[in-house]
Amino acid sequence: MTWIDWTILLCYLGAILAMGFYLSGKQKDENSFFLGNRNMPWWAVTVSIVATSLSAGTFVGLPQVSFKGDLTFLLIPMGSTIGGILAAVLIIPILYRANTLTIYGYLRGRYGPKTEMACSWFFLVGILLAQGARHFIASIVVSLMLFGSSDTAYLLISIIILGIIATIYTAAGGIHAVIWTDVVQVVILTLAALFCIGFLLLQVPVGIPEMVDALKTAPEGNKLQWFNAEFDLSVTYTVWTGLIAYMLMNIAQYGCDQDMVQRMMTCKSARKATWSMILSRVISFPIVVLFLIIGLLLYLFYSRPDLMGASMPTDLVTDTRNVFPQYILAHLPRGVVGLAVAGMLAASMSSFDSAANAMASTIQGNLRKQKELSENRSVEVKALSLLQSRHTVYWMGGGLTLFAVVAVLLQQAGGQGLIDFSLGVLTFAYSGLFGVFMAAILTKRGNETSAVRSLWAGALVVLSFQPYIMPYWSRLLFGHALQIAWPWWFFFAGLVSFLVCVSGKRSGGD
Repeated sequence: MTWIDWTILLCYLGAILAMGFYLSGKQKDENSFFLGNRNMPWWAVTVSIVATSLSAGTFVGLPQVSFKGDLTFLLIPMGSTIGGILAAVLIIPILYRANTLTIYGYLRGRYGPKTEMACSWFFLVGILLAQGARHFIASIVVSLMLFGSSDTAYLLISIIILGIIATIYTAAGGIHAVIWTDVVQVVILTLAALFCIGFLLLQVPVGIPEMVDALKTAPEGNKLQWFNAEFDLSVTYTVWTGLIAYMLMNIAQYGCDQDMVQRMMTCKSARKATWSMILSRVISFPIVVLFLIIGLLLYLFYSRPDLMGASMPTDLVTDTRNVFPQYILAHLPRGVVGLAVAGMLAASMSSFDSAANAMASTIQGNLRKQKELSENRSVEVKALSLLQSRHTVYWMGGGLTLFAVVAVLLQQAGGQGLIDFSLGVLTFAYSGLFGVFMAAILTKRGNETSAVRSLWAGALVVLSFQPYIMPYWSRLLFGHALQIAWPWWFFFAGLVSFLVCVSGKRSGGD
């Protein structure tokens, strides 16, 4: 990177930090720090949801998906859109009326305090795994940028640098900083993607019709294929995984995950929160398409010497995880490199900041069990509570950074692609939370004991499907190793969790 790129990048980071400290003046107590006094503009909340759902996995992982494969990943965001809309219509109004600091407070009234506590812990562990995975993905670009390598040691240093920056501005500005910096970061992320597509189109020395023909007739198969109706549990991207498994998973993500739901709870009403969710799904889809297009163009750029001719790049792609970061650092002009790297950091920090804030709100609202304070509480008490909230964010930021280190080892052990890895780890917590929330909202069955058991049941089913565990028991039962794609981990685990929860008779609650 040149001095121009470093200047752009440092200006971006400085602006984000400055915004966090500027917005710190709006924080008066836990309600303003975690919920923004429920007066955030719905359009800003919409963009913030988009930012969190995209993450570094989108920026780095999606180009890897289409570079190696085709466009069948598009079936996943289609299911995501349906699941998000269902969550917005069926679940968000119910959680909004519960009027609690976190969504798990709703379960206290339905199943009792132990269920609220257990779900809070499962959310915390699940978000540590999921956001740790996304944070690790972002560190790949930083590692290449700073050290010219993505070796493990350099990845760990990059993880720590990113974690410190994101934690500082989140602790300073609370949910206000999360939402408003997310708005800025989505704009930068989108601009970076558009610039990269533009330069790739200029660098591939054939017209668009020739590119389309080359992609359709690629030796690896039709890379423009987007629809796959094959019913095979080992295939990740099919219409069935998208419209069944991933649709249900996104009901969990957008209805049972404090990280996502918290920003919706900052809206003035349940109606505005519902619309912010629906519109966020509509906006996210074209951004996903942009990054898949980048992967296809990178395939032509790096893998088709018959098209590139004398323009063929001399650097080889030895690790497909690095294909987009490698292109950014080696082939974009000065200035644009800084913007592209800023876009990647925006993708990373937009998910990291919201996770740290949501985890801290869960700690404050559920796990610390602070006493309810009256409306006329003193300024000193409010300031102390605000200070505790900020300290909790610091601890959660440190935890996310630590689990990102663990994610490096897990991804290497499983050998999965970056997108599959980052989404697959979500299923550990989502499956159990989905089962409990669906039982609570859709049925009158279940109790404190069955709810807690269902959380563990969901997690254990997902664990049994892991690629380094499943071959052992599947050979024992079926005589050969089975392979099940990650979206179906959630489907089966969520079903088991739901059945375990409703197996208990109704007690307590409403």
